[in-house]
Amino acid sequence: MYADDHVPPHFHIRTPDGEAQVRMDSLEVIRGDLNRADLETAMAWARQPANREALMVEWVRLNERD
Repeated sequence: MYADDHVPPHFHIRTPDGEAQVRMDSLEVIRGDLNRADLETAMAWARQPANREALMVEWVRLNERD
């Protein structure tokens, strides 16, 4: 995740073989290219409620400052 990044709220997945951007509200891949195994590993982590909440907290901290 990057500070002062563009909307919609999203996170980045980076591996040695590719990268992707994923919307936090729907967990839809909005950009990028990852192999299925890497994407599924990251998405399984992101689907966990505590991790989704942590992602949103971090998005707000980095991107919705006053």
